[in-house]
Amino acid sequence: MQIPDWRRFMKNVEKTITGNVDPDVLEFTVGDDPVLDRELVKWDAAGTAAHVTMLSRMKMPKGVPPVVTPAEAAKVRRELAKVVKEFADGKFEIRESDQDVHMAVERRLTEALGDLGKKIHTGRSRNDQVAVDVRLHIKDQVLALEGEVAALASALCAFGKRHSMVPLVGRTHLQPAMPSSVGVWASGHAEMILDQVANLEAAYQMNDLCPLGSAAGYGVPLPLDRKLTSDLLGFKRPLHNVFGASMARGEDEAALLSALAQLMAVISRLAQDLIIFSMPEFAYFRLPREYCTGSSIMPQKYNPDVLELVRSKTATVLGLQVAALSQLHAMPGGYNRDLQDSKGLYMKGLSVTRTTLRIMAKMVEGISIDEEKLRAGFIPGVFATDAALRQVAAGVPWREAYHDVRDHLERLETEDADRAVRAKRHIGATNGLDWRMYAGRVSSLEKTVARRRSAFDSKIKALFA
Repeated sequence: MQIPDWRRFMKNVEKTITGNVDPDVLEFTVGDDPVLDRELVKWDAAGTAAHVTMLSRMKMPKGVPPVVTPAEAAKVRRELAKVVKEFADGKFEIRESDQDVHMAVERRLTEALGDLGKKIHTGRSRNDQVAVDVRLHIKDQVLALEGEVAALASALCAFGKRHSMVPLVGRTHLQPAMPSSVGVWASGHAEMILDQVANLEAAYQMNDLCPLGSAAGYGVPLPLDRKLTSDLLGFKRPLHNVFGASMARGEDEAALLSALAQLMAVISRLAQDLIIFSMPEFAYFRLPREYCTGSSIMPQKYNPDVLELVRSKTATVLGLQVAALSQLHAMPGGYNRDLQDSKGLYMKGLSVTRTTLRIMAKMVEGISIDEEKLRAGFIPGVFATDAALRQVAAGVPWREAYHDVRDHLERLETEDADRAVRAKRHIGATNGLDWRMYAGRVSSLEKTVARRRSAFDSKIKALFA
């Protein structure tokens, strides 16, 4: 048996900061990280700044010099501030040989600071490094998402309030059911969208715990001050168990994708309603022309492509959620490379959802109504329940009244739709909508986002001072 000459293989390797790697292996394992990690440059720099600051304050045993001095930590932070600026200016590069943003930042610091740059990874693994980057990025993005949720809900409420008492046929099974209003329809969708903030909040809170200092999932024999690092980065507290901190990777992204999938499902139902109610057969609503596309052969066509794509993109986000959970279910405890792919899943989910929120808010702002068509939808059967309830008011038991109306549907007539809308005065009905409550919910969300944004940005900015 001929033994292969190892020197022949060594001629075809790529040198990385962690050793030599076969080019095909490097390409396969690096994947999309050089592109995806551009989203994490600022957060990796922030995590490194906090870690180096902590190293400079770490209480070493008597006679043991500090890993880095306060003056050296300040040098590193200044250089990290340059990295963030270079990235903003399009000058910072993540090379394939870097493998990821973490090694790219370390390479850049080593080029600028020599041996000092080689010290920044002390007590740290890329496992806890990427975990803190992702959590910071998710916190930043959830705040942006919540602001965009507020904008869409506000647009729906403004539309609904403007046409609050305009009659609209309420439907079940898509069939005419009972008198309703444009106000109830619009504010109902707004309320459902606002309710999704609870899921986003759960994802935010789950990601508001700091994994830094857990290293590869087993801690290190150094007196790391994990609480200091957590405080410097603006987290609520450190993730306590180092093994748990490692295993939480992927769970955080899946939690976010779950919230995004539910939000998209709610928005998709709004899109479907708008598609149906803007069809010529209904023509209740007119979509803004600039948000519709034409046909290459049929000159008369104005197609609701945006709304159709919202439905499709909802399916995409649902698929991303399933993919994220599928990655996790069979992995053993500890870090596994499978988790690398969770990064692209949640980033795509964020991009799709944020784009959808923004375009839907603009579309809702441009919708107009056709009152004549809305009123024309009120056929006699829509008033059947109201007719039965009038008998109840006269003392007839409900079930008898129900059967009497059902047995004599031919006696029903088209009634005054406006009067039917005014008649429902209880909470949340056509004449009982609390527009101040909706405005308060939107305002409260906007204020919460602004307060958190200010505190979060201040913490990150202070790291580079």
